[in-house]
Amino acid sequence: MSEIKHPLPYASWESRGFWEGAGRGDLVLQQCRKCGLVQHRPRGLCAHCLESDNLQHFVASGKGEVYTFTVTEQNQAKGFAEACPYVMAYVTLEEGPRILTVITDCAPDEVSVGAPVSASFVAQDRDDGERFAVPVFRLD
Repeated sequence: MSEIKHPLPYASWESRGFWEGAGRGDLVLQQCRKCGLVQHRPRGLCAHCLESDNLQHFVASGKGEVYTFTVTEQNQAKGFAEACPYVMAYVTLEEGPRILTVITDCAPDEVSVGAPVSASFVAQDRDDGERFAVPVFRLD
């Protein structure tokens, strides 16, 4: 098993704060100033009250727990096939949202529902001057 070679993310105006934060080693989420909803995936408006000009970005704790997971035994996608088996999981963050991610640096049979995890970041080599990273999680 080797490390996943994640595709290079593209930062739209909606997701730029998330990707730039990850490049600094921070898990950045959005919160609506009107209703208080914390959301992930980055959007141009609040998924609850649909207010577009009331979003703020903030650095999250990077802590959470495994909500559900699967062990990926086969994947033909470039960069992922060589990493099998690996654990894909939904992690419920302390701040509320769930994020789809990979659990790294452990054997697949060590992962369980409810296991505490912390964010880590896989830096990417890029030739466009951007400094992005992909958030992954590790068991605590």
